[in-house]
Amino acid sequence: MKPHLPLRQIVRDLRDHPSIRSKLDIAQSTGTLGLTAQSTGQPGDDCAVLPGQEGHDLFACEGFINAFVEADPWFAGWCGVMVNISDILSMGGRPRAVTNAIWAPSAEQAQPVLAGMKAAAQAYGVPIVGGHTNLRTEALQLSVSILGHARKVISSFTARPGDVLICATDLRGSYREPFDNWNAALTTPPAALRAALSILPEVAEAGLVTSGKDISQGGIAGTALMLAEASGVGIDIQLEALPRPEGVDMGRWLRSFPSFGFLLTAQARDADAVCAAFHRHGISATPCGDVTEGTTVHLTSREGSAPFWDYARTPYLNLTSPEPRHA
Repeated sequence: MKPHLPLRQIVRDLRDHPSIRSKLDIAQSTGTLGLTAQSTGQPGDDCAVLPGQEGHDLFACEGFINAFVEADPWFAGWCGVMVNISDILSMGGRPRAVTNAIWAPSAEQAQPVLAGMKAAAQAYGVPIVGGHTNLRTEALQLSVSILGHARKVISSFTARPGDVLICATDLRGSYREPFDNWNAALTTPPAALRAALSILPEVAEAGLVTSGKDISQGGIAGTALMLAEASGVGIDIQLEALPRPEGVDMGRWLRSFPSFGFLLTAQARDADAVCAAFHRHGISATPCGDVTEGTTVHLTSREGSAPFWDYARTPYLNLTSPEPRHA
Protein backbone atom coordinates (compact mmCIF):
# COMPACT_ATOMS: atom_id res chain seq x y z
CA MET A 1 0.00 0.00 0.00
CA LYS A 2 1.18 3.52 -0.73
CA PRO A 3 2.16 5.66 2.27
CA HIS A 4 -0.55 7.91 3.72
CA LEU A 5 -0.57 11.28 1.96
CA PRO A 6 -1.28 14.54 3.82
CA LEU A 7 -4.73 16.02 3.17
CA ARG A 8 -3.43 19.04 1.31
CA GLN A 9 -1.34 16.82 -0.97
CA ILE A 10 -4.44 14.74 -1.74
CA VAL A 11 -6.30 17.93 -2.64
CA ARG A 12 -3.49 19.18 -4.90
CA ASP A 13 -3.23 15.83 -6.67
CA LEU A 14 -6.99 15.70 -7.24
CA ARG A 15 -7.15 19.22 -8.69
CA ASP A 16 -4.51 18.32 -11.25
CA HIS A 17 -5.68 14.80 -12.11
CA PRO A 18 -6.96 14.23 -15.69
CA SER A 19 -10.15 12.50 -14.49
CA ILE A 20 -11.07 15.65 -12.56
CA ARG A 21 -9.93 18.19 -15.11
CA SER A 22 -11.56 16.40 -18.06
CA LYS A 23 -14.96 17.54 -16.80
CA LEU A 24 -13.90 21.12 -17.56
CA ASP A 25 -14.50 20.23 -21.22
CA ILE A 26 -18.24 20.21 -20.54
CA ALA A 27 -18.27 23.97 -20.04
CA GLN A 28 -16.87 24.48 -23.56
CA SER A 29 -19.71 22.52 -25.14
CA THR A 30 -22.48 24.03 -23.05
CA GLY A 31 -21.18 27.51 -23.82
CA THR A 32 -21.07 26.89 -27.57
CA LEU A 33 -24.54 25.31 -27.57
CA GLY A 34 -25.97 28.07 -25.39
CA LEU A 35 -27.10 25.65 -22.66
CA THR A 36 -27.57 27.74 -19.53
CA ALA A 37 -29.94 27.65 -16.60
CA GLN A 38 -31.70 30.64 -18.12
CA SER A 39 -32.15 28.99 -21.54
CA THR A 40 -33.24 25.50 -20.52
CA GLY A 41 -34.37 25.62 -16.89
CA GLN A 42 -32.26 22.67 -15.68
CA PRO A 43 -29.39 21.77 -18.01
CA GLY A 44 -26.66 19.33 -17.21
CA ASP A 45 -28.41 16.68 -15.18
CA ASP A 46 -27.28 13.09 -15.72
CA CYS A 47 -30.17 12.69 -18.19
CA ALA A 48 -32.39 14.88 -20.29
CA VAL A 49 -35.79 15.10 -18.59
CA LEU A 50 -38.80 15.07 -20.92
CA PRO A 51 -42.43 15.28 -19.76
CA GLY A 52 -44.13 11.91 -20.25
CA GLN A 53 -47.06 9.86 -19.10
CA GLU A 54 -47.16 9.36 -15.32
CA GLY A 55 -43.84 11.14 -14.84
CA HIS A 56 -40.88 11.89 -17.07
CA ASP A 57 -38.99 10.14 -19.83
CA LEU A 58 -35.21 10.15 -19.35
CA PHE A 59 -32.62 10.14 -22.12
CA ALA A 60 -28.85 9.86 -21.70
CA CYS A 61 -25.74 9.20 -23.79
CA GLU A 62 -22.15 8.24 -22.96
CA GLY A 63 -19.02 8.32 -25.12
CA PHE A 64 -15.86 6.42 -24.23
CA ILE A 65 -12.18 7.33 -24.33
CA ASN A 66 -10.55 5.57 -27.28
CA ALA A 67 -7.61 4.35 -25.18
CA PHE A 68 -10.01 2.61 -22.80
CA VAL A 69 -11.97 0.95 -25.62
CA GLU A 70 -8.75 -0.24 -27.27
CA ALA A 71 -7.18 -1.51 -24.04
CA ASP A 72 -10.24 -3.41 -22.73
CA PRO A 73 -12.83 -3.70 -25.53
CA TRP A 74 -15.11 -6.29 -23.89
CA PHE A 75 -15.30 -4.34 -20.63
CA ALA A 76 -15.80 -1.09 -22.56
CA GLY A 77 -18.87 -2.66 -24.16
CA TRP A 78 -20.11 -3.80 -20.76
CA CYS A 79 -19.54 -0.31 -19.35
CA GLY A 80 -21.46 1.21 -22.24
CA VAL A 81 -24.60 -0.38 -20.85
CA MET A 82 -23.68 -0.16 -17.16
CA VAL A 83 -22.85 3.54 -16.93
CA ASN A 84 -25.92 4.56 -18.91
CA ILE A 85 -28.05 2.54 -16.51
CA SER A 86 -26.39 4.44 -13.64
CA ASP A 87 -27.38 7.74 -15.27
CA ILE A 88 -31.01 6.65 -15.37
CA LEU A 89 -30.92 5.36 -11.79
CA SER A 90 -29.28 8.54 -10.51
CA MET A 91 -32.35 10.50 -11.54
CA GLY A 92 -34.79 8.11 -9.90
CA GLY A 93 -35.59 6.31 -13.14
CA ARG A 94 -35.96 2.79 -14.40
CA PRO A 95 -33.98 1.91 -17.57
CA ARG A 96 -35.99 0.77 -20.59
CA ALA A 97 -33.78 0.29 -23.67
CA VAL A 98 -30.26 0.91 -25.03
CA THR A 99 -28.86 1.82 -28.46
CA ASN A 100 -25.21 2.05 -29.53
CA ALA A 101 -22.91 3.58 -32.10
CA ILE A 102 -19.68 1.70 -32.82
CA TRP A 103 -16.81 2.47 -35.17
CA ALA A 104 -14.13 -0.15 -35.85
CA PRO A 105 -11.53 -1.10 -38.49
CA SER A 106 -13.22 -4.51 -38.95
CA ALA A 107 -16.03 -6.73 -37.76
CA GLU A 108 -13.47 -8.86 -35.92
CA GLN A 109 -12.28 -5.90 -33.83
CA ALA A 110 -15.84 -4.75 -33.14
CA GLN A 111 -16.89 -8.19 -31.88
CA PRO A 112 -15.58 -8.01 -28.27
CA VAL A 113 -17.13 -4.57 -27.75
CA LEU A 114 -20.50 -5.83 -28.95
CA ALA A 115 -20.14 -9.02 -26.91
CA GLY A 116 -19.53 -6.97 -23.76
CA MET A 117 -22.62 -4.87 -24.48
CA LYS A 118 -24.71 -7.99 -25.04
CA ALA A 119 -23.50 -9.59 -21.80
CA ALA A 120 -24.33 -6.48 -19.77
CA ALA A 121 -27.75 -6.07 -21.38
CA GLN A 122 -28.57 -9.67 -20.47
CA ALA A 123 -27.22 -9.33 -16.92
CA TYR A 124 -29.16 -6.14 -16.17
CA GLY A 125 -32.25 -7.13 -18.13
CA VAL A 126 -32.20 -3.99 -20.28
CA PRO A 127 -32.53 -4.72 -24.02
CA ILE A 128 -30.38 -3.34 -26.84
CA VAL A 129 -32.87 -2.20 -29.48
CA GLY A 130 -30.67 -0.83 -32.28
CA GLY A 131 -27.80 1.44 -33.16
CA HIS A 132 -25.23 2.49 -35.77
CA THR A 133 -22.26 0.51 -37.10
CA ASN A 134 -19.26 1.66 -39.15
CA LEU A 135 -16.54 -0.94 -39.83
CA ARG A 136 -14.25 1.24 -41.95
CA THR A 137 -12.53 3.50 -39.42
CA GLU A 138 -8.96 3.61 -38.13
CA ALA A 139 -9.74 3.04 -34.45
CA LEU A 140 -12.32 1.53 -32.13
CA GLN A 141 -14.81 4.10 -30.88
CA LEU A 142 -17.98 3.63 -28.85
CA SER A 143 -21.00 5.68 -27.84
CA VAL A 144 -24.09 4.31 -26.09
CA SER A 145 -27.50 5.87 -25.42
CA ILE A 146 -30.34 4.87 -23.12
CA LEU A 147 -34.00 5.62 -22.54
CA GLY A 148 -35.69 5.38 -19.14
CA HIS A 149 -38.65 6.62 -17.16
CA ALA A 150 -39.04 8.24 -13.74
CA ARG A 151 -42.23 8.70 -11.77
CA LYS A 152 -40.40 11.18 -9.53
CA VAL A 153 -37.12 12.75 -10.66
CA ILE A 154 -33.98 13.11 -8.57
CA SER A 155 -32.30 16.31 -9.74
CA SER A 156 -28.77 17.66 -9.40
CA PHE A 157 -30.19 21.15 -8.90
CA THR A 158 -32.10 20.75 -5.65
CA ALA A 159 -29.61 20.21 -2.81
CA ARG A 160 -30.03 22.80 -0.04
CA PRO A 161 -27.86 23.94 2.87
CA GLY A 162 -28.66 21.77 5.87
CA ASP A 163 -29.02 18.58 3.84
CA VAL A 164 -26.90 15.54 4.66
CA LEU A 165 -24.58 14.11 1.99
CA ILE A 166 -24.81 10.32 1.54
CA CYS A 167 -22.39 8.13 -0.41
CA ALA A 168 -23.68 4.75 -1.59
CA THR A 169 -21.17 2.39 -3.25
CA ASP A 170 -20.91 -1.31 -3.95
CA LEU A 171 -17.53 -2.20 -2.44
CA ARG A 172 -17.59 -5.85 -3.55
CA GLY A 173 -15.02 -6.20 -6.30
CA SER A 174 -11.66 -4.80 -7.37
CA TYR A 175 -10.02 -2.35 -9.75
CA ARG A 176 -10.04 -3.16 -13.44
CA GLU A 177 -6.39 -2.17 -13.87
CA PRO A 178 -4.73 -0.02 -15.08
CA PHE A 179 -7.64 2.44 -14.92
CA ASP A 180 -9.36 3.81 -11.80
CA ASN A 181 -12.51 1.78 -12.52
CA TRP A 182 -13.82 -0.06 -9.45
CA ASN A 183 -15.62 -3.09 -10.84
CA ALA A 184 -18.22 -4.64 -8.54
CA ALA A 185 -20.59 -5.64 -11.36
CA LEU A 186 -18.83 -8.70 -12.77
CA THR A 187 -18.61 -10.34 -9.34
CA THR A 188 -22.31 -9.78 -8.56
CA PRO A 189 -24.94 -12.32 -9.72
CA PRO A 190 -27.23 -10.94 -12.45
CA ALA A 191 -30.29 -11.36 -10.23
CA ALA A 192 -28.69 -9.08 -7.64
CA LEU A 193 -27.74 -6.53 -10.31
CA ARG A 194 -31.33 -6.40 -11.50
CA ALA A 195 -32.74 -6.20 -7.95
CA ALA A 196 -30.53 -3.20 -7.16
CA LEU A 197 -32.08 -1.25 -10.06
CA SER A 198 -35.09 -0.59 -7.84
CA ILE A 199 -33.28 1.22 -5.01
CA LEU A 200 -33.01 4.74 -6.45
CA PRO A 201 -36.53 4.84 -7.94
CA GLU A 202 -37.99 3.66 -4.65
CA VAL A 203 -36.22 6.24 -2.47
CA ALA A 204 -37.15 8.93 -4.98
CA GLU A 205 -40.82 7.95 -5.04
CA ALA A 206 -40.85 7.83 -1.23
CA GLY A 207 -39.56 11.43 -1.13
CA LEU A 208 -36.48 10.45 0.89
CA VAL A 209 -33.81 12.28 -1.15
CA THR A 210 -33.47 15.93 -2.11
CA SER A 211 -30.90 15.61 -4.91
CA GLY A 212 -28.28 13.29 -6.34
CA LYS A 213 -25.79 12.22 -9.01
CA ASP A 214 -24.08 9.00 -9.96
CA ILE A 215 -20.36 8.92 -9.17
CA SER A 216 -18.84 9.35 -12.62
CA GLN A 217 -15.38 9.62 -14.17
CA GLY A 218 -14.52 12.49 -11.84
CA GLY A 219 -14.93 10.19 -8.85
CA ILE A 220 -16.42 11.22 -5.51
CA ALA A 221 -14.55 14.53 -5.51
CA GLY A 222 -15.51 15.58 -9.04
CA THR A 223 -19.09 14.38 -8.67
CA ALA A 224 -19.54 16.31 -5.41
CA LEU A 225 -18.23 19.39 -7.18
CA MET A 226 -20.70 18.98 -10.05
CA LEU A 227 -23.56 18.48 -7.61
CA ALA A 228 -22.53 21.52 -5.58
CA GLU A 229 -22.25 23.78 -8.62
CA ALA A 230 -25.55 22.63 -10.11
CA SER A 231 -27.35 23.31 -6.84
CA GLY A 232 -25.50 26.52 -6.00
CA VAL A 233 -24.29 25.22 -2.63
CA GLY A 234 -21.12 24.20 -0.84
CA ILE A 235 -20.33 20.63 0.24
CA ASP A 236 -18.12 19.40 3.08
CA ILE A 237 -17.03 15.76 2.65
CA GLN A 238 -15.93 13.89 5.77
CA LEU A 239 -13.29 11.54 4.36
CA GLU A 240 -13.23 9.04 7.22
CA ALA A 241 -17.00 8.55 6.84
CA LEU A 242 -16.84 7.51 3.20
CA PRO A 243 -17.49 3.86 2.37
CA ARG A 244 -14.14 2.67 0.95
CA PRO A 245 -12.68 -0.72 0.01
CA GLU A 246 -10.09 -2.04 2.41
CA GLY A 247 -6.54 -1.33 1.29
CA VAL A 248 -7.42 1.39 -1.26
CA ASP A 249 -5.69 4.69 -0.58
CA MET A 250 -7.91 7.73 -0.16
CA GLY A 251 -6.46 9.75 -3.03
CA ARG A 252 -7.22 7.04 -5.59
CA TRP A 253 -10.65 6.32 -4.14
CA LEU A 254 -11.71 9.97 -4.39
CA ARG A 255 -11.10 9.92 -8.16
CA SER A 256 -12.33 6.35 -8.82
CA PHE A 257 -15.25 5.47 -11.08
CA PRO A 258 -17.30 2.75 -9.32
CA SER A 259 -19.58 0.41 -11.22
CA PHE A 260 -22.35 1.25 -8.73
CA GLY A 261 -21.92 4.51 -6.83
CA PHE A 262 -24.08 7.54 -6.03
CA LEU A 263 -23.90 10.77 -4.08
CA LEU A 264 -27.28 11.75 -2.67
CA THR A 265 -28.55 14.48 -0.38
CA ALA A 266 -31.36 14.12 2.11
CA GLN A 267 -32.85 15.80 5.11
CA ALA A 268 -31.20 14.52 8.27
CA ARG A 269 -34.38 12.74 9.42
CA ASP A 270 -34.39 10.62 6.23
CA ALA A 271 -30.69 9.70 6.05
CA ASP A 272 -31.02 6.40 7.95
CA ALA A 273 -33.91 5.25 5.73
CA VAL A 274 -31.95 6.06 2.57
CA CYS A 275 -28.90 4.11 3.78
CA ALA A 276 -31.08 1.18 4.86
CA ALA A 277 -32.52 0.91 1.33
CA PHE A 278 -29.01 0.25 0.00
CA HIS A 279 -27.98 -2.00 2.89
CA ARG A 280 -30.85 -4.37 2.10
CA HIS A 281 -29.07 -5.10 -1.20
CA GLY A 282 -25.61 -5.52 0.32
CA ILE A 283 -24.46 -2.06 -0.82
CA SER A 284 -22.51 0.22 1.51
CA ALA A 285 -24.09 3.60 2.24
CA THR A 286 -23.22 6.16 4.90
CA PRO A 287 -23.81 9.83 5.68
CA CYS A 288 -20.45 11.35 4.76
CA GLY A 289 -20.81 15.10 4.89
CA ASP A 290 -22.99 18.17 4.79
CA VAL A 291 -24.46 20.57 2.26
CA THR A 292 -23.49 24.10 3.25
CA GLU A 293 -23.91 27.66 2.11
CA GLY A 294 -21.19 28.95 -0.19
CA THR A 295 -19.53 27.81 -3.39
CA THR A 296 -16.69 25.55 -2.23
CA VAL A 297 -16.27 21.80 -1.85
CA HIS A 298 -14.14 21.06 1.22
CA LEU A 299 -12.45 17.78 2.13
CA THR A 300 -12.26 17.20 5.88
CA SER A 301 -10.28 14.59 7.81
CA ARG A 302 -8.67 14.18 11.19
CA GLU A 303 -5.95 16.52 9.92
CA GLY A 304 -8.40 19.36 9.43
CA SER A 305 -10.22 20.76 6.41
CA ALA A 306 -8.91 21.81 2.99
CA PRO A 307 -10.73 23.54 0.13
CA PHE A 308 -10.82 21.31 -2.94
CA TRP A 309 -12.53 23.66 -5.44
CA ASP A 310 -14.43 26.97 -5.40
CA TYR A 311 -16.64 26.99 -8.50
CA ALA A 312 -17.43 30.69 -8.07
CA ARG A 313 -13.76 31.44 -8.75
CA THR A 314 -13.18 28.60 -11.25
CA PRO A 315 -16.44 27.35 -12.81
CA TYR A 316 -16.43 23.60 -13.35
CA LEU A 317 -19.50 22.92 -15.49
CA ASN A 318 -20.48 26.60 -15.91
CA LEU A 319 -24.16 25.68 -16.07
CA THR A 320 -25.89 27.57 -13.32
CA SER A 321 -26.39 31.03 -11.96
CA PRO A 322 -23.37 32.09 -9.86
CA GLU A 323 -25.69 33.14 -7.03
CA PRO A 324 -25.36 30.64 -4.15
CA ARG A 325 -28.47 29.21 -2.52
CA HIS A 326 -29.34 29.58 1.12
CA ALA A 327 -31.19 27.46 3.61
